[in-house]
Order: sequence, then structure tokens, then C-alpha cells
Amino acid sequence: MTLVVEHLAELTGFRDRDLLDVMLVSTLRDLLRPVSVGIYRVVGDARKQHWLTRARIGEHDTAPAADPLWTELDDLPALHDCPERAQCLREERAIERPPAAPGEPVRLHFPIVTEHEAAGVLEVETSAPMPEEQRRTTAGILRIYRNFQSLLDYSERDTLTGLLNRKTFDECFLRLAVEAANNEQARAQGGGRRIANAAFVHLAVIDIDHFKRVNDLHGHLIGDEVLLLLSRQLRACFRFYDHLFRFGGEEFVVLVRCASPQVAPEVFERLRATVAACVFPRVGQVTVSVGMSRLRAGDTPSAAFERADKALYWAKQHGRNRVADFEALVAAGELSEAARTGDVELF
Repeated sequence: MTLVVEHLAELTGFRDRDLLDVMLVSTLRDLLRPVSVGIYRVVGDARKQHWLTRARIGEHDTAPAADPLWTELDDLPALHDCPERAQCLREERAIERPPAAPGEPVRLHFPIVTEHEAAGVLEVETSAPMPEEQRRTTAGILRIYRNFQSLLDYSERDTLTGLLNRKTFDECFLRLAVEAANNEQARAQGGGRRIANAAFVHLAVIDIDHFKRVNDLHGHLIGDEVLLLLSRQLRACFRFYDHLFRFGGEEFVVLVRCASPQVAPEVFERLRATVAACVFPRVGQVTVSVGMSRLRAGDTPSAAFERADKALYWAKQHGRNRVADFEALVAAGELSEAARTGDVELF
């Protein structure tokens, strides 16, 4: 019992979701001594779903392994490739698969379903059927895991849309800013050649055009419906590893990885066109304006956000319902870079 309590204390000692998954599989490996234990989540849209390994550890492994978040969907196992996992998720109950041949492990699947996160499955491989007491222990630890995930959702997510909230932005930004700086250095050392997985990271500010008019004409309940529908369109237009935030009111922020700087405007133009083509109940057409900027080495959250916000302001001033790229506007002479001296900006 002491070992279980110690592991639960360690499991709930982290606020990082990646570490939480790592700690869950490590805890179950230490307690159950299985052949392996892993967490697999469904990623992609309803038309094309795949399994992403969030964390997996074998009995002789020193540390869990996981799929990189930016893995291409087609490189991951399709949903139907693992029918027991899919059945477990669909029926939301534990599913056991006996060995298909002598010497193969028994596989026991437990569903992981939370309100906002992508659904997933805990898969435990054992050399013999799991005793009932161990099943109850595993199910109990999973309940604690799900409850802790719900607490994280409550503190990190916007209550209306389920997107990440403003206070989670800085930490997420800084992780991606380090990645962007490392990628920039890799490209520089490679003589400007395209480097595998060295993506460009972009920040975009998205604002609903004339949203005050929607609230004034139709009321705040209809305004909330517009925000909900837009958040669903954001999820549909972006990939599972892109970061979507609601900053408050009608303002949304996206952090996205792209293979080249030319791809990002296409991504946000697709979002803009999708929103403009949608018919919102009681409201009709709703449009968005987007301002974006590429993350740079040494960037701070405020500096990157300010560049994207300047591009958004330009889009608003030039007809709305359009995407504005800060770097492209500077190159065209439409905007200018802010000169920075120490901590003082000179415009």
C-alpha cells in the first residue's frame, strides 16, 4: 500500500500533461510488472483517425518512449489497425484480448475519456491474465489520473470553448520559442538547406469581425454560440499538435508549426475561408481577420504577439476578412519593424 501511495503522490505532482502520461505508465509498470504498458490516443479528424503513442514502457526499458507530436498522420497506425483499442474506446469498457498464439502476451485495454482531450486507451500487456485485484488497482489509478486531468482542464482551459486559456500561453510559447531558435540554428548550420523536422513556428491572432454587433443584435447567448462554433472550426482546421487558445472575448491565438514560411499563410487562409463559408445559426455569415508572425530566436511572448497584433490591425484597417503576414507586410513596406534599444522600444 505504501508503494501505491508513493506512486500516486508522484503521479499527481506534475502539471505537465506529457509528464503525467509518462508517470502513469511508469507507475503501472512498477506496480504491475507487466510485459509493457502504454497510452495511445486517437488523433486526426473523424474521416482519418490514427493512434498516437503518448507513452509506452516495457519491462526492461529504462524510460518510456513516445511518438513525436509532429509525426505525420500517415506514419501512425490507423484506427482500424488496432480493433481491440477501438472497441474499448467505442464501448468505454475494459477489453481483454487473449494470446493469439502460445508465448504471446495477454492484452488488456482500459478506456481513457476526458471532456476536452482526445480520447485514448491504456493498454497493458501481461504474460498471464491480470488478477482481479490488479484490475481494480489499475482502474482506481486511472480514475485518479482522469480526475487530475479534469483539474488541469479546469485551470488551463477556457470554460466556454474548451480551448487553452490565456494563462497557459506563456509557458507553451517559451517551449516553442526554444524549438524555433534551435531550428533556426540548424538551418543556419546547414547553409539554409531544409532540415528534417526543423519546422518554422508561427503565432497568429484571430479576431471575429464586428463581434460587438453580433452581441448587440442577437444577445450574448447567441454570441457564445458563435464562439463555440468558431472554436470547433479551429479544431477542425488545425492539427492535433497545434496549440489553440482563447484569450478572451472574440480573440483567439494559434501557435502552429509549418514546414516553410510560405505554408503558414495558406493554413490561415484556409481557416478564414472556412469560417466565411459557414452559416452561423441566427447570425448568418461571420468572418474573421488574422494577423500572423514567425517566431524568432530570442523572441518573448509580448514581442511575437505585438508583431501579429500589428498585422491584425492592418487587416482590420484594410477591409477585414483577410489574413495579414507581418513579415510580408514589412517586406512590402506596409509596416515597419520596431527598433529595440535595451528594454525600450523606439517606433
